[in-house]
Amino acid sequence: MQMSSFKQQTGVSRPGRLLVGTALSALMVGYVSEAQAGATFKIDDTKWVSIGAGLRTSFRAQDSAAGGDGDKWSNDFALDNIRLYLNGQIHKYLKVEFNTDCQTCSNGGEVRVLDAIGKIEVDPLYNLWIGRMLVPAERREMNGPFFSPVYNIFSAGTPFSPADYNLVIRDDGTSAGSFGRDDGATFWGAAFNGRFQYALGFFRGLRGGANSDSNILYAQRFAYNFWEVEKNPGYYTSGSYYGTGGDILTVGVTNQYQEDGAGTQLDAGNFRGTTVDVLMEKVLSNGGVVTLNGEYKNYGISKGFSQATRDAGGPGGLTMFDMFEGNAYDVSGMYLFPQKVGIGQFQPYLRYVNVEPETSSTREVYEAGLNYVIDGHNAKINVSYQYGDLLSKGLNYRSNATGESVSQMMVGFQWQI
Repeated sequence: MQMSSFKQQTGVSRPGRLLVGTALSALMVGYVSEAQAGATFKIDDTKWVSIGAGLRTSFRAQDSAAGGDGDKWSNDFALDNIRLYLNGQIHKYLKVEFNTDCQTCSNGGEVRVLDAIGKIEVDPLYNLWIGRMLVPAERREMNGPFFSPVYNIFSAGTPFSPADYNLVIRDDGTSAGSFGRDDGATFWGAAFNGRFQYALGFFRGLRGGANSDSNILYAQRFAYNFWEVEKNPGYYTSGSYYGTGGDILTVGVTNQYQEDGAGTQLDAGNFRGTTVDVLMEKVLSNGGVVTLNGEYKNYGISKGFSQATRDAGGPGGLTMFDMFEGNAYDVSGMYLFPQKVGIGQFQPYLRYVNVEPETSSTREVYEAGLNYVIDGHNAKINVSYQYGDLLSKGLNYRSNATGESVSQMMVGFQWQI
């Protein structure tokens, strides 16, 4: 794995450049430190440390829908993410990763542990990560917000996986992780010259509530690179390489399963989530780049969690893990113009999301956006317009869920170092 490729997806880090060189040097008294790849301080032939940071902040204005006192628009400035990345190697085969994020930014902000991973990396074919990390899932989860070409990839996207359903980790039956992460272990590797990539994970999953027996959540991801091999740290992914990765065509299949992974303690159901995702990126002869992302998601719940329990919202004061059940689709296409305008390049895109719950009404959203790409995923600005009832129905999968199609406009800024 290349040290310079570490600065992370969804927030797991890929080491960036030096943030506070003097401070880090002070911590390394007794060593002759040397920055490498603009991100790494070399301690000796096998030991190094790297640090970095990522910031995402946005402004959103959403229509309140027809009715009432005419059309009113909400105005919301948001600190979406502020992440600090720390990576290190203590032995040829042993590494460590530690990242933080402001996981409740909208409520004032609390800095919490995002990732804490001990890594045993022996061979490209087989490696083991232990600790708190991304649960193997579809490309959207593996990209995370920082390595997706669409800024608003989560809040107006397909339903969440269990580990991304709650912002904080709790033991009361309402949480199976946080920000796509959970505590557990993942075996991962690549074969056939890196073309076939796999990740097999075992995690705590839902804590308490329906899962009173503490059943493990199992997660697997398999991907095959038909054209160029994608180069990412570990089992992470990216939603675009802006042409720097050559011609890409990769198909991934993911499955997650947990017995008693949904519902309430008195009406628990077994959760299964299966997804298929495709990334195609083509560099044209004029230097422009076409990028297509597609995702199909099928979630099922068996042997429990009835419609009556879901509609009651956890009867008798019981906590409920209200996982989605049904099908969902997310497709997007974009074009990166080869010409630079000022310090960046323009990348217009179109996106469509359709969510079809078995327990509630269908919802969808259309999106048109424009990225101003300054330095790939490290520096870009996004302007987008969305329209659909997914914006008003959200995560409500009860049979009586209602919501009108509304409009939302957004400006987002992303910086990483």
